[in-house]
Order: sequence, then structure tokens, then C-alpha cells
Amino acid sequence: MVRGERGERRLLQVASLSVPSIAIADPGRTRLAVLGKPIAHSKSPALHVAAYRALGLPWTYERFEVGEGALAAFVDSLDGTWRGLSLTMPLKHEAVALSGTVSDAARITGAVNTLVLTGGMPAGYNTDVFGIVQSLWQRGVTSVERVHILGAGATATSVLAACAQLGAVRASVAARRPEQLEELGRTAQAFGVHVDPVALADAGDTHGADVVVNTIPGEWDRPAFAERVRRSTPLLEVVYNVWPSPLSAQWDEAGGLVVSGLDMLLWQAVLQVRLFLGVGDDDPMPHEAEVLAAMRAAVA
Repeated sequence: MVRGERGERRLLQVASLSVPSIAIADPGRTRLAVLGKPIAHSKSPALHVAAYRALGLPWTYERFEVGEGALAAFVDSLDGTWRGLSLTMPLKHEAVALSGTVSDAARITGAVNTLVLTGGMPAGYNTDVFGIVQSLWQRGVTSVERVHILGAGATATSVLAACAQLGAVRASVAARRPEQLEELGRTAQAFGVHVDPVALADAGDTHGADVVVNTIPGEWDRPAFAERVRRSTPLLEVVYNVWPSPLSAQWDEAGGLVVSGLDMLLWQAVLQVRLFLGVGDDDPMPHEAEVLAAMRAAVA
């Protein structure tokens, strides 16, 4: 990992694809959207609309509730005015099969959260890895040897890949469904990270991790973490739709460092905007500092 000229952590091992060039006859009719289920809570529209306004582009960005198994039909229904899609649960895995090409990050994690529509087969990307690295690094978490992950779904694989970029060699993972560990294990193997499965009931033991990451949404029996852990070990709380979350409240009570999932959402959206513009992950978009400020303000 190295520091880029714009104060970013570059993902040296998870390079992006070349981004399809933009060929839009009528920019005023360019459409984008975020898909998932549930989707009403998503702040992606606010982030993207703010970005395109700051760029002076009259692009629209909508949200559609699309459940598991319905992504292919939705993509097939789109016309030439569509430029790209952001994807959230439960669509990240099935989007891989719809992609004509996938970035290394998407291939290694088995999760696509961004489709760039090119007129042929979509190009699939994973911007979550970039978003996680950036959100941690910007808050001072620049090195990770061991990570403690709650959950083992598509987001957890991106967390594992991101922490590997920060140096992680071990990960303790508490999964609600043990079968999810198989997909996570493939990502871990690609990065040479050893995974220690942990029962969800025992997830309060972080095994000396340098950072704790929660990826499990909704209602579940969250473990109680020792005060010394909450005080000294940063928490990345990916779930942001209810804030403070039960876990972030635990950390706040102990005076610990909490990295909000909104930070991750912001940074992964920055990379999505670059991709939709045809810029890519190693180059800034036009007026990026102003765009980033507008995006921050939109979800402040």
C-alpha cells in the first residue's frame, strides 16, 4: 500500500478494469440508479445527485427495490439512456454472472456492487473495497494485522480484502450462517489471510484484533465487548440506517473510535462516480475536491 497524491490509499493488488469510454448522445437523459431490497433507507441517491450537480451534469439517479433473482430482468429492461447501476444486498453476488468483464476486486471477492452499462455486457466493479480502505485510513487506521468481522456475507468479503490491503494476515469471523464462510474463505486464500471461525455467541472475544467490523444489519443478539476492547480497538460499523447503532453506542460509551458506515458509503460512491464518468480508480474526476465536499454535505 502506498499513499497517492490525493491522500488516498491505493489498492495495489486489486487493480480496476479499464473504464469504458463515455458516448452519450443526450447527456440530459442519462440515468443511473441504486438497486436492492430493502432500498428506501439508501443514501446513495443523495450522494450521487450532489456529485452530478457539483459537476454541472443533469444526470438523474433513482432508487428501485429489486429483490434476489430479479436483477437480470431489470438490466434487460433498460434502454440506451442508462449509464450505470449501484447495487446493494442481496444483488452483489448475482451481478457477477451478469458482467461481461469484472475488476480484480470484484473477481476476488465474488461481489459486484457497480455495473457500468456499455451497450453490451455490463462491466462489473467492486468499489466497497476502496471505500472501506479509505474510511479506515482517513480516521487513522493505517495498519491492520488482525481483523474481527461480524458477518460473512458479500460485504464481509470486501472487508477482508480491504483489511488485507492494510496488512491483515488473520481474521476472526463470526457468521450467522456457517455456509457463508466458504465464499469468504476463497477471498482469504487469495490474499493469504488465515480465517478463524467464531461462534456468533462468542463474538465478544476479538482475539486481539486491531479493528472490529460489523456487517450484520437488522435485529440480532449483539455480543457485549469488554470496555478495554471498546476503548482501544476501532469499530467500523458498516450498518448506518439506524444511528447510533447498538454497537456504536457501546463504543461511544467507552470513548472508543467509531468509523461510520457513511464514511465507507461516501468513499465507495466517489469511486462509482469516477467509473460512471469513465475516469477510473487511479485518476481524480474533474473538480474532485469540490465534488467530495458536496457529497459530504449531502449526508452530513
